[in-house]
Amino acid sequence: MAELSDLSFSERLWYHRYSFRRVNPIPFAPLRRPISESRVALVTSAGLQLPDDEPFEKVKGGDFSFRIIPGDARVDALLCSHPSSAWDRDGVIRDANLALPLDRLREMEAAGEIGSVAPRHLSFQGSITAPGRLVAKTAPEGATLLQNDEVDLVLLTPV
Repeated sequence: MAELSDLSFSERLWYHRYSFRRVNPIPFAPLRRPISESRVALVTSAGLQLPDDEPFEKVKGGDFSFRIIPGDARVDALLCSHPSSAWDRDGVIRDANLALPLDRLREMEAAGEIGSVAPRHLSFQGSITAPGRLVAKTAPEGATLLQNDEVDLVLLTPV
């Protein structure tokens, strides 16, 4: 696990001064069927995208948009356009499965450990310091998309 001492002096100052928001936890919904019968989607904050997608933008407060990753996407073709310098993306660039384990999910489906891989997965940019639009607009849009895909279970992979 990274330590504050791993960051540059200016990054440590930023984190020390930043007023992090407190968010009350949202209750989760219990599964309605066993995992072995469930449709599973992935949601990451690694800023992954398909090669033809618009990259995530470096804007004040953070880019609150998301990119759709199709269930049949080639993980090795995904790009990481997360603009924050606050995390080391080298591992994710070498293998996007670290942040969006889609290949592992497909293996679990083949082994009968999950019911099916969802047709669409979501990629957000992390480091959103002004999450109001994300909470009010984008996150509900993403949740609706996954509901429309009849997703039973979502695995979150924050970076």
